[in-house]
Amino acid sequence: MIQETAPILGRRQLAPGVYKYLLSAPGIAKTAQAGQFVQVSAPGFFLRRPISICRADPRGTLVLVLEVRGQGTAALAGLGSDGCLDLVGPLGRGFRLAAPGAKAVLVGGGIGLPPLCQAAAHHGANAAVFAGFRTAGAVILGDEFAALGASFAVATDDGTAGYRGLVTDLAEQHLKARRADVIYACGPAPMLKAAAALARKYGVACQVSLEERMACGMGACLGCACALLDEKGQQHYGHVCKDGPVFDAERVVW
Repeated sequence: MIQETAPILGRRQLAPGVYKYLLSAPGIAKTAQAGQFVQVSAPGFFLRRPISICRADPRGTLVLVLEVRGQGTAALAGLGSDGCLDLVGPLGRGFRLAAPGAKAVLVGGGIGLPPLCQAAAHHGANAAVFAGFRTAGAVILGDEFAALGASFAVATDDGTAGYRGLVTDLAEQHLKARRADVIYACGPAPMLKAAAALARKYGVACQVSLEERMACGMGACLGCACALLDEKGQQHYGHVCKDGPVFDAERVVW
């Protein structure tokens, strides 16, 4: 974990309230793993904001995708391409990636989609990505996943793009027809719970990235506690920022 001032190399709006930043962050990019995150200093605010790492190139660049959810993220989204972001990272435990030849199903909901990009890059054409959004105007990163060689299918709540209904229903259609070795999922808790149920039903290993509000990002403030099961099935509490955000699905108390 290091602190790094990262110049903004590029900024693009992907959807209303959603922005993609390309940063020069060689220290963090060199060691970042799929599913980890950074804590970003928001101008005018004391607490940093946790932002998942979308892509990390060990040659020195980092891609972050953020959604405006409050005043802090609004301040970050207002930074132009001539600014810098103050980052601390990489933080947390990411996905334990299966062998590149393994068949991977990636399930993401909304802003939970960006943390899956690095896993898709690892699996390439063996990755099938299923992305859930409210409506067509909220769809993001389809071009990013296509460039990685992954298939990309969309489900929307209102049916304005792709399949109308739950993204996990769309993923199940794929699992019925094709073998899968691993499921990676990130998004709202109901979606993750459904993905875990799919994994049990089809006998597939599943890792989920939990979304929780964080303050310190390092396990000191105890604000992101989550109920987990140990190897003996006994319940205990861990912390999403330090022990996660990625957990084996069968260890999470839903």
